[in-house]
Amino acid sequence: MLDHLFQRGRDAVARARRVERRELREFRRWAETTDRLVHLSVLVFVPLLIGLVTALANALPTLTFLLFPPLASGTYTLFVDPRGRYSAPGRFVGGLTIGAACGLGALWVSKHALAAPQGEFQVAAASAALAVLATGVVTWPLDIEEPSAYSTALLALLVQPTQRVPFLLSIFLASSLVASVFVVWRSRFYDRRATVLYESTTGDDHVLVPMRGEHAGATAMLAGRLASAHEAGKVVLLDIVENVAHAEAKQALLEGHGRGTAESPPNDAVTESMRATVDRLETHADRVETQMGVPCQVVVAASEDPGVATLQAAEEANCDLVVAPYESEHGALTPYLRQLFRGSTDVVVHRSREGRRRWKRVLVPVRRASNVAHHMIDFALRLAGGSGHVAVATCIGDRSNGRRRAESMLADLVEPFAGPIETRVAQTGIHSFLSSAGPQYDLIIVGASRDRSAASRFVAPPTFERLDDIDTDVAIVDRSR
Repeated sequence: MLDHLFQRGRDAVARARRVERRELREFRRWAETTDRLVHLSVLVFVPLLIGLVTALANALPTLTFLLFPPLASGTYTLFVDPRGRYSAPGRFVGGLTIGAACGLGALWVSKHALAAPQGEFQVAAASAALAVLATGVVTWPLDIEEPSAYSTALLALLVQPTQRVPFLLSIFLASSLVASVFVVWRSRFYDRRATVLYESTTGDDHVLVPMRGEHAGATAMLAGRLASAHEAGKVVLLDIVENVAHAEAKQALLEGHGRGTAESPPNDAVTESMRATVDRLETHADRVETQMGVPCQVVVAASEDPGVATLQAAEEANCDLVVAPYESEHGALTPYLRQLFRGSTDVVVHRSREGRRRWKRVLVPVRRASNVAHHMIDFALRLAGGSGHVAVATCIGDRSNGRRRAESMLADLVEPFAGPIETRVAQTGIHSFLSSAGPQYDLIIVGASRDRSAASRFVAPPTFERLDDIDTDVAIVDRSR
């Protein structure tokens, strides 16, 4: 009884851990886009930094609470647009500090040359105008214009005479503290989010290739180029047969390097066919190892269900990516490929036109920023290499007013990646754009559109199902859920 309860407890803990890992993975992928990452950072860092400065103000009586409004708005400006015009740390600190100095200067002029205000919390209109004018005049030529600087200039007019120097000093110290945290966050996390946060750039280095179809060798080379981007990369070529005895005989031939160390099947014709297949697989493996510099092994699996065999082989070989040759049936993907899409391993389906083995010019059409889009860009950079060219494009149809938003989306997508990346916004439909631009590239990488509803897919079929007439290699990328 106790053993049974103990086992049930262990099973419950294991299930909870699986759920926790899945939820964490889903949250990570949700937060992978730049827009969401920035807003999450704003929600975290702005309150924490303002709280920290408040704690310091409570501990140090010389710090005045008048600094909080401009500091809060300035901090938000820093984090919400980390590479924007107003997100330079020097501009942030200098703008706030000079704004405070200009306000104090205007207060001094008001006291000695202008009419003083009547109430305790009243400010002369001329003093306010002079503070704003001085801030603009000083910050413009110094190129440290900062919106919050005008707030500090006006708030300085309310500072009591004994608090003027502490106010100026507190603005400088508090803004310097915020700027320091921002610099660390931007350099150590935001600018490195492609490697720190994006799973696509750290995974998919162990690649399984089911050797099916006429251009399986070209697909194996594509897999080798993807795997060679990482030091720990490897490629596994998979041959699937229905008969267990044949699988064992092929595996024995592979282990004996074609010398027939195992008992051969009784049919000599089948034996010769096996030897030819094994020789072909070994040739492909040697080519991948020699040209790509990654280890490549060959395995044989026996199964009447090739989809199940492929996914099981990927798990047993510790492969996190399956790169499969393209197969179609009645204008759509075969049930085998759709079964791979339903698995728990990332999948790339490669349609080769003429057995191309190098892809120096790669086009990546995207609909929106997403973890799949990051995945596709990372793959494009791996395939193109340092001397290649990658273009990331989006289509806005006839909506000319959507160009600015599309350009911003593309800029956010490509910014984390290092490499020669061009962005293109086409004011046309996706199929028309790919028909005209596709032949200029060696490869087009598209998503599998798994996030679309059945109704949406019925009205507008996935992009990859409309590329049969484009004479260019195509790679369809699907991320496991």
